[in-house]
Amino acid sequence: MSTESGWHILLLSPHGLLRGRPELGRDPDTGGQILYVLELARTLGEHPAIERVDLVTRLIRDPQVDDDYAREREPLGPKGSILRIPCGPERYIRKELLWPYMDEFVDNLVRHLRERVRVPDLVHGHYADGGYAAARLAALLGVPMAFTGHSLGRVKLQRLRDQGFSEAQIEKRYHISRRIEAEETALEHAAFVIASSSQEVEEQYRSYEDYQPERMLVTPPGVDLRRFSPPRGRWSSASEHAQELLRPFLRDLRRPMVFAVSRADPRKNISRLIRAFGENRELRELANLVIVAGNRERLDDLDEGARGVLLDMLKLIDEYDLYGRVACPKAHRREDISHFYRLAARTKGVFVNPAVTEPFGLTVLEAAASGLPVVATHCGGPKDILEHCRNGLLVDPLDTEALGRTILDALSDTERWRRWSRAGLSGAKQYTWTAHINRYVRAVRATVVKGQKARRFFEASKRLITFDRVVLADIDNTLTGDRAGLTALLRTLREAGSKVLFGVATGRSLAMTLDVLEQWNIPTPHLLITSVGSAIRYGPALIEDRGWERHICYRWRPERIREVMMDGIPGVTLQGPAGQGRYKVSYDVDMEQMPPLKEIRARLRRAGVQARLIFSHNAYLDVLPIRASKGTALRYFALRWNISLERCLVAGDSGNDVEMLTGSTKGVVVGNHDPELASLRGQPQIYFATAKHAWGILEGIAHYDFLGNIRTPDWTENPTNAIAAAR
Repeated sequence: MSTESGWHILLLSPHGLLRGRPELGRDPDTGGQILYVLELARTLGEHPAIERVDLVTRLIRDPQVDDDYAREREPLGPKGSILRIPCGPERYIRKELLWPYMDEFVDNLVRHLRERVRVPDLVHGHYADGGYAAARLAALLGVPMAFTGHSLGRVKLQRLRDQGFSEAQIEKRYHISRRIEAEETALEHAAFVIASSSQEVEEQYRSYEDYQPERMLVTPPGVDLRRFSPPRGRWSSASEHAQELLRPFLRDLRRPMVFAVSRADPRKNISRLIRAFGENRELRELANLVIVAGNRERLDDLDEGARGVLLDMLKLIDEYDLYGRVACPKAHRREDISHFYRLAARTKGVFVNPAVTEPFGLTVLEAAASGLPVVATHCGGPKDILEHCRNGLLVDPLDTEALGRTILDALSDTERWRRWSRAGLSGAKQYTWTAHINRYVRAVRATVVKGQKARRFFEASKRLITFDRVVLADIDNTLTGDRAGLTALLRTLREAGSKVLFGVATGRSLAMTLDVLEQWNIPTPHLLITSVGSAIRYGPALIEDRGWERHICYRWRPERIREVMMDGIPGVTLQGPAGQGRYKVSYDVDMEQMPPLKEIRARLRRAGVQARLIFSHNAYLDVLPIRASKGTALRYFALRWNISLERCLVAGDSGNDVEMLTGSTKGVVVGNHDPELASLRGQPQIYFATAKHAWGILEGIAHYDFLGNIRTPDWTENPTNAIAAAR
């Protein structure tokens, strides 16, 4: 098989309700991104260079949603499928609450891929959660990664500030700091980034620390516009159902129609559109306002965000006394949307997209293909679309007066309206899926061929002799610290016999590790992960895993790291030679002088350095390759030797143990842990022992019955864990 054909591509889109026939607009998480990834998967599957494309999302078992979302696999064309991977609670939850489960999502996906045998050639993450998951997966498998942000956290943060929300409100609702850091992580790992518009690259991504415009590919999404066309003849019968939906609301259907369609989401800025309409007397007397904001039966059945938007809409309609001039149907069919566009065009109306920010602007193109001119937000993709189609006006979506004035202006010149209508029809034809996929495949070809792996399949299944479970522990203050507890632990493991593999994972170098093992009379473990995960060795002979070394050298620039870290960062002192490693640059820190870790990370990113920072014991800072950590090293080992992560018990006490403890492993935090691990409380797969040091490990072994049948806690044991952990 040639390296330029037969690619296997994974598209990761964890949140929302994703199936072959999507329920678009059902909630804020089931919108344009869902449609985009579905069409991308389908059309990629039609390209001859693609052998297989899998769209990976979250498996959901919830009586409140359709059983379709509980199917592990759903066909998506002859070469594609939707794969649903379980993680966290089985019920459906909004994307802001998914963060505690993303590591488990990746672990479970790896297990699925291991069963499928084939290594994917490219992993493509969508949105912040998919980008984070793709970065973790690509780092583990050593394959290239692509990223599409769809909408960006830094842009959202600024817009919410502009609307008067406090930092505390934003963080509580949106977990925005976690989202932004996930986007930064995705940018660090990405071989290329797909952006919908030049504005997205030049203005939105520019605010990110790892801004690398040379890696960004501006390629507008393909759009299937076959359902959309201009009106034919007089009051086309094809629009009869749409008219019937509006008649209960409007006194005169033939007035110019100001049409908006979106989810009932605060970001879509619908309330400001109603204010703009209500406060402009001339516009109010001239036109009708029609808003399609999803389907609903009862407001009380909607999620909090959608319910708030619709209640605001109803209050504003009443405040401005817009009865007879504003329509907001409760329910519509998918095919009604195209009829609404045509009806608006028939009345010489205008389509309005007032979103606070719009990454692309699918609805703007749907309107253009219907011969309907537009007024759209100047933030995001609509700017590029209108520059190309020349079929309307841009406006500041936060300026209520300007929004009303611009809509009135768009309706006031009949001849210009006709020019815009014709231009939109012509321009929309250029946004095809064929063009999008051709650009996409060229980017994949350059990336995959450049970094082509020698093997394209997982190694044949094998096990380390008779071991079927692993106990892996940090050394300092976890294994060590209490000699009686250590003796009891070693005796317990020895009595368990050959079924248990014993390993250590430490920030120490190999030489320092061997010294402390000798001081505490600890026999040489079967597995040694040293230097904060940057080296793996096996057994008494200390055989080094050279494959891991080749794996983590990706984008490793230690000299540049030293240059940046030496340039005026107070409270950070380079450790001596004994603390350094080939793939580790280590520092002692003075907590009173050192700036926050996020500032150091930002400085490295702005200098073009992609690296992983590990802070531990309030005293040490290790800088590693972005693919190296204790957690990734453990997963690499488990994948290579075909050991399930559910059969790995890991124990630690400090920040450099976090990645080991999260995900599908059985985590144990010993009683003498550092405060930096407190945020992990509430997750059922992380047990906080009361006993200290090795006694805490023994307590964790008993909690999980790890030397017996292995007990696996799940989220249903404490339904509040999902919310508590997310917060």
